[in-house]
Amino acid sequence: MTRRDLIRGSAAFAALKTLHAAVKPVRIADVDLFSINIPVSPAEAQAGVNYRFTVAKVVTDAGVTGYSFAGPPARTLGEVKRVLAGKDLFNVEQQLKEGLSRWGGLEHAVWDAIGKIAGQPVYRLLGGSRDRVKAYLTCVWRGNSDQSQVSYQQQAEMAVKIQKAGFKGMKIRVWRPNPLDDAEACREIRAAVGKDFSIMFDRTAHAPAEAGQKVWDYETGLKVAQALEKNGASWLEEPYARDDYESPARLAKAVDIPITGGEGYTSLEPFRQCLLHQSYDILQPDGRNAGGILACRKVGILAESFHVPAILHGAMALLLAGWLQATLAIGSEWQELAIVTPPLLPTEQWAPGLKVLKSKQVFTVENGELLAPPYPGIGLDVDEEALAKYRMRA
Repeated sequence: MTRRDLIRGSAAFAALKTLHAAVKPVRIADVDLFSINIPVSPAEAQAGVNYRFTVAKVVTDAGVTGYSFAGPPARTLGEVKRVLAGKDLFNVEQQLKEGLSRWGGLEHAVWDAIGKIAGQPVYRLLGGSRDRVKAYLTCVWRGNSDQSQVSYQQQAEMAVKIQKAGFKGMKIRVWRPNPLDDAEACREIRAAVGKDFSIMFDRTAHAPAEAGQKVWDYETGLKVAQALEKNGASWLEEPYARDDYESPARLAKAVDIPITGGEGYTSLEPFRQCLLHQSYDILQPDGRNAGGILACRKVGILAESFHVPAILHGAMALLLAGWLQATLAIGSEWQELAIVTPPLLPTEQWAPGLKVLKSKQVFTVENGELLAPPYPGIGLDVDEEALAKYRMRA
């Protein structure tokens, strides 16, 4: 080594030491969880607008506060503080290991603070480059959970309304007592919207108690999938129990319609099992259930290694902010907006939430696509005075 090389090396080392000394941990100074109730008219409440949220607030010693509207119940605050208070804000991986993964919506608030400090949206911090994504609407009519009170024509009319609003897809439940009836609904919807509109169907077979459902046996799932495929459906979601990796894999090989699932998984291991068993053509982590934004990003990377798409299970209104950041980080084809209450459209349903935002605009929809918000963090310019105004007192 020459003397010049030694001098250069010493200068570089000194610069690194200076840089390292300048990087100080940002600590989580406090955490709060509380509910807000935004005033709406009785007619708005009956129509199904979103006006109640659980706020997660993460305060840092850098003077920056992160927010999420998908927080866990306020009763968990003591446990949440034990996990997060005093911890390094940027050490999300360690926080998850210590318990943050149980409260995925709270993790969104941690990322919101990180993004604000970095001056960047979270999806960019996690490597995402796309700033928009197609949105599909999951519609659940008021009344019987199985939707048996809703006619095929009503579902078709809602699909046309969604299509005219510029959206590219709609999802409904396969919950009718005779599941083949939902395949007939698909036929009528497809006739109304034409071939360039996606129609998805969700069995949500894990929760039979909600609507007297029974988990399908393999043959029932096969008959329904074949009928949906014949009538132009775009996918069938969770046709079997969530811990059954073999049946959906068998079904996926038997039909061309994509079989999807994964919204209920709370760790990486079930997703790994799905990929090893080839259970699903599309994995659907949930932005809260999976453990948060970083966990969803990990699922997306894991799925990509198996050449399987990852499309997040959705949310609605102010909750959607964290889900959208994860979706854009992954680069997914779709973002689900759920649950939409017909005849409302998303912009009508999330309108009350604008009262707690300074910009009075939550998500921009352009040609059926959701655009990344123009703010750092998870993209919500929260009005703290409005939060205090609408905060519910214990």
